[in-house]
Amino acid sequence: MKVYFLGTGTSQGIPVIGSQHSVCMSSDSRDQRLRVSIWIQMDATSIVIDCGPDFRQQMLTSKCQHIDALLFTHEHSDHTAGLDDIRPFYFKQGNIALYAHNRVLQNLEKRFDYIFKTDDKYPGAPSVSPHQVKENTPFQVHNYTIEPINAWHGSLQVFGYKLQDFVYLTDVKSMDATEIDKIKNCNVLVINCLRKENHATHFNLTEALHFISLVQPQKTYFTHISHLFGFHAEIEQQLPPNVFVAYDNLEITI
Repeated sequence: MKVYFLGTGTSQGIPVIGSQHSVCMSSDSRDQRLRVSIWIQMDATSIVIDCGPDFRQQMLTSKCQHIDALLFTHEHSDHTAGLDDIRPFYFKQGNIALYAHNRVLQNLEKRFDYIFKTDDKYPGAPSVSPHQVKENTPFQVHNYTIEPINAWHGSLQVFGYKLQDFVYLTDVKSMDATEIDKIKNCNVLVINCLRKENHATHFNLTEALHFISLVQPQKTYFTHISHLFGFHAEIEQQLPPNVFVAYDNLEITI
């Protein structure tokens, strides 16, 4: 399995528009973060989780050639606003398979009605095959089983996903013990870590490290990172040996 970090930033990305913050001014490419998304390759199967407003740029940079499934964690714009840019994949492949909570599918259908239409469709608009993801109900993409992991983004339900021994979670603030049990002792965990200070709907550093102590993964990568967290190089020096800060275009093999 290969995991490619398409984006590791927050809803504003880094640099933030108009900001003079020192991290936004950094010349270290690892401090420049697009909106959060990930691309997973297992043999010939290609899966992308979330497609925010930087989706087109991310696909061009990563040289992704096809998508077998597009999974959504939740409906917030920084995770969904790039849906129209699936058009080149649709023109090559036909309908693109979408997997999301029913609430998220309804939200996408309202916002991108022309994509979900089946009658009187605008020529050139992409089409999708929506699939509802349900709590405690694994699903198949080709020969691979994907297990949804239920979490809470403040008061909003979000899904993370477990693929083999890899777990991807973002925009998490809390998780029930039964869901934590599903991911204990995984090989690689990706989890959001916004900053050091507390936040109402995201893990801060203290909370993320506590969550890691409960899950006990072999390795952890932080994502959904704010410029307020600090410089990439400085953050990594403060972390335990098995915890890393992900950055855009990082590729790992599991």
